Amino acid sequence: WKTLLLRIGEKGPEYGTSSDYKDHIETCFGVIRREIERSPFLLQCAEQLPHKIPLYGTLIGLLNLENEDFVRRIVESVQANFQDALNCNSIRILLRFMTSLLCSKVIQPASLIVVFETLLSSAATTVDEEKGNPSWQPQADFYVICILSSLPWGGSELAEQVPDEIERVLVGIQAYLSIRFHNGEKDFVEDLLDRIQSLASNGWKLDSVPRPHLSFEAQLVAGKFHPIKCMEQPSGKQKHDALTRYPQRIRRLNIFPANKMEVQPIDRFVVEEYLLDVLFFLNGCRKECASYMANLPVPFRYEYLMAETLFSQILLLPQPPFKTLYYTLVVMDLCKALPGAFPAVVAGAVRALFEKISDIDMESRTRLILWFSHHLSNFQFIWPWEEWAYVLDLPKWAPKRVFVQEVLQREVRLSYWDKIKQSIENASALEELLPAKAGQNFMYEEGKELSAELSKKVKEKQTARDMMVWIDEMIHPVHGTLSVVVQTLLDIGSKSFTHLVTVLERYGQVFAKLCPDSDKQVMLLSQVSTYWKDNVQMTAVAIDRMMGYRLVSNQAIVRWVFSPENVDQFHVSDQQWEILGNALNKTYNRISDLRKEITNITKNVLVAENARVELEAAESKLSLVEGEPVLGDNPAKMKRLKSTVEKTGEAELSLRESLEAKEALLNRALSETEVLLLLLFQSFLGVLKERLPDSTMEVDTENCEIGEREQWCLSTLGYLTAFTRQYANEIWPHMEKLESEVFHPLFLQA
Repeated sequence: WKTLLLRIGEKGPEYGTSSDYKDHIETCFGVIRREIERSPFLLQCAEQLPHKIPLYGTLIGLLNLENEDFVRRIVESVQANFQDALNCNSIRILLRFMTSLLCSKVIQPASLIVVFETLLSSAATTVDEEKGNPSWQPQADFYVICILSSLPWGGSELAEQVPDEIERVLVGIQAYLSIRFHNGEKDFVEDLLDRIQSLASNGWKLDSVPRPHLSFEAQLVAGKFHPIKCMEQPSGKQKHDALTRYPQRIRRLNIFPANKMEVQPIDRFVVEEYLLDVLFFLNGCRKECASYMANLPVPFRYEYLMAETLFSQILLLPQPPFKTLYYTLVVMDLCKALPGAFPAVVAGAVRALFEKISDIDMESRTRLILWFSHHLSNFQFIWPWEEWAYVLDLPKWAPKRVFVQEVLQREVRLSYWDKIKQSIENASALEELLPAKAGQNFMYEEGKELSAELSKKVKEKQTARDMMVWIDEMIHPVHGTLSVVVQTLLDIGSKSFTHLVTVLERYGQVFAKLCPDSDKQVMLLSQVSTYWKDNVQMTAVAIDRMMGYRLVSNQAIVRWVFSPENVDQFHVSDQQWEILGNALNKTYNRISDLRKEITNITKNVLVAENARVELEAAESKLSLVEGEPVLGDNPAKMKRLKSTVEKTGEAELSLRESLEAKEALLNRALSETEVLLLLLFQSFLGVLKERLPDSTMEVDTENCEIGEREQWCLSTLGYLTAFTRQYANEIWPHMEKLESEVFHPLFLQA
């Protein structure tokens, strides 16, 4: 019976050859009525397969005719879940489910209108400057979107049964839009309202939402209505918190021309909802996800819309709901599931995005590079590169040329140089954009004596201490100590990642002694970059490992990234930004790990304290033993408590010491992070002030030819925006200091 519930509405062996929704519902109803107490699973199906909500709603309506008490419990569960979901994305699904239950005569239209008006009232109050807090407009918008997005599933019934009330709700939404802040451009809420109004004027007719309840209308009218109570509303305080808690679900890219998707605007919205719901609820099973996405219950083709929706998620800012890898796998599975249609659509989307690459946000551009290179690696790196060979005629800093260069370099990481060269044989000139085949740039190939002697000592596995004594005696008197040692050790570790890690672990003390301060660490990073100048991946890996072993600090990495040798490359390569991003990620991952460790240790300390308190309470308790009063609880319980206290007591002291040490490390890390942020933004400010004009830089990309200086500014400002957005949670606590010391008016204006 569970399989019948899961597969309802699908073509499969569970329902024979029939694909009629009425047959499916009757078959499933005949079984589920015997499993009538299985309500949690039925509700889970509705919540996690929301594109089948009309089918589940009709099924519940039929169950309501036989077991009102069971359906009452379902409605109560929906209401309880709805109350719990007011601060998360599930509210949208549950509101759609309630709308479907309205169609099946399970809840009254007036009850649903009350829910709509409660949410709408909360939204209006939130954006009211006197009564609410306009900073929480994202929450208010979220509630309004939930109302509007449920109407395709029940607007027709509401318009028929309570026309004045639903009209009042739509007028209220228009009034809300008139008082909310908007930046002049048509946003998602306004666009969705236009689609709903168009649907209403069309008699609420649309093709993408099945209406199986109509086949059972004569039966469903006899069902009993179940009440829904009005829910309590949450409140908020900060705009950033609101944006984090109520992110916009989709930002349409409009990749393809309108004639590629000849569907009603509201049908487009409904299919987007289906696709996003499947992506969300089936994220743990990519093949099942792709299967559902390829077989939505709509009577028209939607491959172009599916591609747009997937790319809108991959490029969604500030971050997509899931990692890019998940979407990569789904796109790959869809290409295999729909080989005759979807691969060509994906290729068309890539071409369209490539044409707009100069207008895409820098963070989204990086994601597109990562996705595209990974996608091609799953299809033998096949792509008509000759179409893009013209980028060689563009300047080195041109966004299209940089995009092709970065994709090819990422492909080399995922495969090997000869394979990628072979993949571009139809556009062999693009070999110019590949990294040099020889990855190392060893300065002492000619067999300099000191370098050769150092290599010999490494092969003899001499200790770091012995090595330092020899370096002090033989190399220090000679100019270029750091260069000789770093180049030689890196060359020894160049055979593989494992060799590199082994060298860093065994001779980390050598690096640490040679580079005790930030200035020397910057020199060390320059040597690493010089040695691996033709291998971006090894440069990033080596620097990342050095930071992991605390041979270089995050501040040294920031200083090196903004050194003159790198600043001029900001707009022609992503290498420096990748290394900077790795350093920031590692910094905040350390802080996150420390917080988790402190939380776990604190829990263990509380367990020990509670055990001791419980034992003391038991020891002071009077109990009767053979009719005589005795101090202490029953012997079995006392023995257990004493055993627990002995075990936890032994560990409590070491736990408290560990907790104190971790808290000290956390405080130190937070203090260092503040210094790091100041340095990062000061570095951005320093390089931007040198190149930005005195007034705000405004580039009209349509009527003005962008030069190298303008492109450098656009790229640097783009990455500044990306880092600020990505680490906003960590930046907010330091905003006061940043505003007073770093955020120059020109900086903010630019």
